[in-house]
Amino acid sequence: MPIYEFKCRDCGSLMEALRRMDQGPEGLICPKCESKNLERALSTFAAAPGQAADPGCGKGADCGKNTGFG
Repeated sequence: MPIYEFKCRDCGSLMEALRRMDQGPEGLICPKCESKNLERALSTFAAAPGQAADPGCGKGADCGKNTGFG
């Protein structure tokens, strides 16, 4: 199950919750103000700025050259 971020429409705080893709904020409560008025927030990928998507593909690496194909 993926982790989704939800934003409280009342106080603006963010929270995370494990939810199925077809689930919304039903049944969730804001940990700050205890409101049930939540919406799914757009979140970014968990990667640090300047970090390569492939951990083996950094400075000086032969990115894409040793793929095992051909």
